[in-house]
Amino acid sequence: MPLFEYRRYEAVPGKLPALHRRFETTTLGFFKKHGIGVVGFWDAVTGTSNELHYILRFDDMAHREKAWGAFQADEGWTRARAETEKDGPLVARVFNQFWHATSYSPLK
Repeated sequence: MPLFEYRRYEAVPGKLPALHRRFETTTLGFFKKHGIGVVGFWDAVTGTSNELHYILRFDDMAHREKAWGAFQADEGWTRARAETEKDGPLVARVFNQFWHATSYSPLK
């Protein structure tokens, strides 16, 4: 059964556009390199406006741990992240949850 990871990033005030740019131009390439499946990314239409929401897909928790660990340890990612944060961090807080689809969910 696939494992879905919901992640919510609270951007540092004024840094949400830079966070979007980093995902679009950099992070997604590293996700692909390390086998991290992307379901999608969302901005809130109402409510808190400095948050980025996204969902990742993995085969199981072992796959997640291996892929995420490789992504975090990738020297290219470390350099790219440092470059995008030369004027300070982009993310103030990270929230995540792991989900399994219910038996009646169309997305399994």
